[in-house]
Amino acid sequence: METKKNRQFRLAARPVGLPKDTDWESTVEPIPSPEAGEIVVEVVYLSLDPAMRGWMNEGRSYIPPVGIGEVMRAVGIGRVIASAAPGFAIGDYVTGPFGIQQFARIKASDVQKVDPNLAPLTTQLAVLGLPGMTAYFGLLDVGKPQPGNTVVVSGAAGAVGAVVGQIAKIKGCRAVGIAGGADKCKWLVDELGFDAAIDYKNEDVAKRLRAECPKGLDVYFDNVGGDILDAALANLARRARVVICGAVSQYNNTTPMRGPKNYLSLLVHRARMEGFVVFDYADRYAEAAKEMLGWIKAGKLVSREHVVQGIESFPRQLLKLFSGENTGKLVLQVGDER
Repeated sequence: METKKNRQFRLAARPVGLPKDTDWESTVEPIPSPEAGEIVVEVVYLSLDPAMRGWMNEGRSYIPPVGIGEVMRAVGIGRVIASAAPGFAIGDYVTGPFGIQQFARIKASDVQKVDPNLAPLTTQLAVLGLPGMTAYFGLLDVGKPQPGNTVVVSGAAGAVGAVVGQIAKIKGCRAVGIAGGADKCKWLVDELGFDAAIDYKNEDVAKRLRAECPKGLDVYFDNVGGDILDAALANLARRARVVICGAVSQYNNTTPMRGPKNYLSLLVHRARMEGFVVFDYADRYAEAAKEMLGWIKAGKLVSREHVVQGIESFPRQLLKLFSGENTGKLVLQVGDER
């Protein structure tokens, strides 16, 4: 273990707009040895998520920001290569907040074991990981869809949105996705079973929403904010539920984040808008994973991962989340499965 080195990406500066190369410092350090209660993990896959952009900003949020000079925060899956913790053996697969690095020394209490035979490891970062948990609890616990409801989700071809629409269908709802580009929209309808998909890059979203949802939106699951949120608010049904998951269209603004213009639609339609953070449901992750694994095995739920290679490509690959280049869950492969 001493002969290997640990390549890391640390936050060098607070980004203004899109993160640029100078906002990162690439370091190479010795691999640490575990202390009592710790393990050392060789990282295999890392989850790249839009929320990472918010973690780079200084200020009050649901989680402390990444400090300047700290390894960039990220959740991953890896293999134990050294253990000073009971119950963890060399070769065990685990998931946890490893950060953007090849090797992580971490408290055993901060990780969970992963069964590589249960599902592909990348699927366990996607539908069975935090994106799937976000979709599951955001839609079912906050959105509370009822059979026959119309559920609309923005960012529908992303890691969270794709699962939201599929769960909506499983629960007997009409699912309408909003995504960027004809190929993504075709994928949503043809492969994931959405009832309709709106291409925000080439169509009038407000007009299409009126056409696809003549009785209004019962549940709107928002991943993007901005103009699309305004279009959804303009077409709510009575007692609609608006689920605020993210606002990717606003994350790289160099001006203050823009809020909804027509929020009074909530009053007119007796609707509610509620934000949530998936970490609040941590004690129920196993429950959700069990149910979603059952849906996967039954062919009702599809997981698609967009896997990119090499830790050295991290700064460039992260930008795919904001340009819309990825379809499904964006995963960075750092090491090899064995």
